[in-house]
Amino acid sequence: MRSKRGVVLVGVMMLAVGAVAGMARRTAESAEPAGSVDQAAEIARLKDEVERLKGLVPDQSHVMKDVAYHFSNLWFAGQAKNWPLAGFYLNETRSHLRWAVRVRPVRQTAAGEVDLRSILDGVDRSLLTSVQKTIEARDLAAFSKAYRDTLSGCYACHQASEKPYLRPHVPDAPEGRMIDFSPSAPGR
Repeated sequence: MRSKRGVVLVGVMMLAVGAVAGMARRTAESAEPAGSVDQAAEIARLKDEVERLKGLVPDQSHVMKDVAYHFSNLWFAGQAKNWPLAGFYLNETRSHLRWAVRVRPVRQTAAGEVDLRSILDGVDRSLLTSVQKTIEARDLAAFSKAYRDTLSGCYACHQASEKPYLRPHVPDAPEGRMIDFSPSAPGR
């Protein structure tokens, strides 16, 4: 008896689902073209919202200022042999470089397009990875060389982007003068 009730219940449920689906189909078919007017208004509203949001995004030069801040402080953390802080600034540099490329992934030059994504990928896998390895090895001499090599790689990207006047160099002073670069602060 229970199995007959189950079969009947399943049958009733299938009929109900079919009826609801049919009603939904008929409603969609009989919809007025007013839906297209609403859709056009919604598309226009979304386009306006996209333009508003684009205005909130910083340009690449602002993001690169952050890269310079972190990469400069990386130098001083390494020179002070504060390897955890150097690792932090290297990670921040990498993160902000990725942000800069998201803001502007391709640059137009007289020679054509320069794909900054592929340049960053190469720099990250080679030069920045070399810096990372020197930090992990706590090797100041190798760190200093890898840092300088990375600056050369940065300049190569600037040249490819027709910005040869952006010549990075080893910094004279830290960007964040409020940061204590010593590995440990005695008495604090």
